[in-house]
Amino acid sequence: MAELAPDKSGSRLTERGRATRERILRAAGDMMYVKGVSHTTLDDVRAASGTSKSQLYRHYPDKDALVRDVVALQAAEVLERHQQLLRRLNSFRGLERWRDAVVERNALRNGAYGCPLGSLASELADQDEEAREAIARHFATWEGLLEAGLLRMKDSGVLRADADAGELATGLMAALQGGYLLAQTAQDVKPMRIALDMAIGHVKAYAAPAGGRGAAEESAGR
Repeated sequence: MAELAPDKSGSRLTERGRATRERILRAAGDMMYVKGVSHTTLDDVRAASGTSKSQLYRHYPDKDALVRDVVALQAAEVLERHQQLLRRLNSFRGLERWRDAVVERNALRNGAYGCPLGSLASELADQDEEAREAIARHFATWEGLLEAGLLRMKDSGVLRADADAGELATGLMAALQGGYLLAQTAQDVKPMRIALDMAIGHVKAYAAPAGGRGAAEESAGR
């Protein structure tokens, strides 16, 4: 887990200490995702993680430190999933497979709770500047995965040379986050699929002319 707050004492954690800290952090992440940051207390986390007050406060002397680590944990897990989905993206078909994977995962809970990182952003952006900046960096990394795939599509001739990969990536990310919110509100992933379909449709408007190298890439199913 990257960017975790240092232990209160500054000492090196034992194996048992690391396990305790991870248990606290996992419990906090789950609770904050379902209940929200403001409705999750340190006492809630202590009870859910099965730790004593002394154990909890040794690792997390205040809620702010715990929230920072929850942000890092959620970001690491989200980015790892999307890295796996997007690392070889170089075609429209690949973009559609990414869409399908995201929608299917969100459908497991009928869209409830929204995006693990986006839900934190909605609560913390106006309250915790340090958390806001961290989340902004994580979103930039996430968007960069999409942009890198779109650049590969340009390089291989799938997209026209005038396609702005950065702007298209921003549009896809906005559709994704808006889709998460609408799906959460409706308890139905259909709005999310519609939003992503429309964003991908906009990307397709920049498709290279048929018969070029891009068409050959698409027909190869990459």
